[in-house]
Amino acid sequence: MNLRSVRGGLVRPFLVTLLSAFLTVGIAQQAAPTAAPAPQSGQNPRMQGAKPLSAQEQATLQALVSKVRPATVRVEQCANTSCTSRDGVGSGVLISADGLVLTAYHVIQGATILSVQTENRTRYTAQVVGYNDQDDLALLRVKVPAGTPFLPLAAARPVIGDIALAIGNGNGAFLKTKVGRLTGLDADAGRADFPPGTLELDTPLIPGDSGGPVVNARGELTGIVSYISLNPQSKQPQSYAVPVTATDPRLTQLKAGAKLDAPIIGITLAGPFAELSFLPERYFAELTKLLKLGDTPGAFFSSVSKNSPAEKAGLRPLVLNGNDERVSGDIVTAVNGKRIVNFGEFQYAVRAYKPGDTITLSVLRDGKPLEVKLTLVGRSTVSN
Repeated sequence: MNLRSVRGGLVRPFLVTLLSAFLTVGIAQQAAPTAAPAPQSGQNPRMQGAKPLSAQEQATLQALVSKVRPATVRVEQCANTSCTSRDGVGSGVLISADGLVLTAYHVIQGATILSVQTENRTRYTAQVVGYNDQDDLALLRVKVPAGTPFLPLAAARPVIGDIALAIGNGNGAFLKTKVGRLTGLDADAGRADFPPGTLELDTPLIPGDSGGPVVNARGELTGIVSYISLNPQSKQPQSYAVPVTATDPRLTQLKAGAKLDAPIIGITLAGPFAELSFLPERYFAELTKLLKLGDTPGAFFSSVSKNSPAEKAGLRPLVLNGNDERVSGDIVTAVNGKRIVNFGEFQYAVRAYKPGDTITLSVLRDGKPLEVKLTLVGRSTVSN
């Protein structure tokens, strides 16, 4: 029998075509907004149809550029003496006179060596002081000369409609400025591996701008660029930033050297199946007609990371035969008794804990229920 795993491109084109047709009914798009806990009344406010910046607002933001740009840096995963082959490029901002740089954690994740480049193109070695994986923040230290500009942190969180200036290194640019308006508060990406409670902006940010500053009309740092997403209705990209203020307890933790990993068990859902992360329960029966997943909705996964808690616990990824039907693969239906019906909910349930916590998974294996205990580890300790 011709068995195969479902990692990467090992799935037959025939199955890819079937899954693509399956997705056209809107399964993935319908589920993502419901993956996070339901907001309470008054939460997650958004501006509908943000008005363009006026000439006066444009002028206010442009007047800040000469103050903000010298405090912004280019962050690169390379040595300050040799940076001909960069492994990663992002942005950051100086927040103190002694060279503390705030950036997004995913900009520096996995880096063994870091450097930053200031506005005058001088490059400095950067050391990681602390990071918070869950909230996508990281703090670096750089030995910049005395008098190097830095930005003050905002005294309070912004409000919807505020104008904003962002500076970053997207698409190979160097400290490019972009302007826009704050259109939402406490946004959620619908993905557990993206930070919760972000600011939403109509500023046209792109990869490489991550980690850069979002500045208010007073020239205060109010957010750190985190991610972009595509609005399924308008097909326009939306930009998101992690809010920061002068009294933010997360920054106090980072300055004290905290290195906070997000908890994982070491599984992934990849390839054509990745779009099914938020498969609604009512569509599981349709998918199981294709893949023979069984009658009970739950989370299936395509791979298990080596030396991960999932591997040590014996969790089994999806394996298909030559007819693209499941012959092996666990279906997870609950985490510590909390019912889950898809991979996205599985991720959210795991993220509610922290590395070192032991959890119990309710699993269906070959149609039979079993309980699997495992201890969560930090994401930085496992290679996918």
